[in-house]
Amino acid sequence: MHTKDALAGDETPQRLFLLDAWREAPFYSERERAALAYAEAVTRIADGVSDEVFDSLRGHFSEKEIVDLTLAIVTINGWNRLAISMRSVVGGYQPKSRG
Repeated sequence: MHTKDALAGDETPQRLFLLDAWREAPFYSERERAALAYAEAVTRIADGVSDEVFDSLRGHFSEKEIVDLTLAIVTINGWNRLAISMRSVVGGYQPKSRG
């Protein structure tokens, strides 16, 4: 779903295909890297969010942006967990047409 929406919103396929390798790929800004590291840390809740990750995030985002980002991560994680638990079939989603 999110990949289809991103492509419909003019995101490049290259950045999407290399998202799993965001640490090594040169296509992401420092701000994006801070957000990706934070999203991984929030998602892997058992490990927690390290001071290093949070301090990096604070260097690129305001308090409101951090709250908004956290809520987006938690919401997406919740929907993913619900879809996985309910054995939802993936792939049928189509983004709304632009315009």
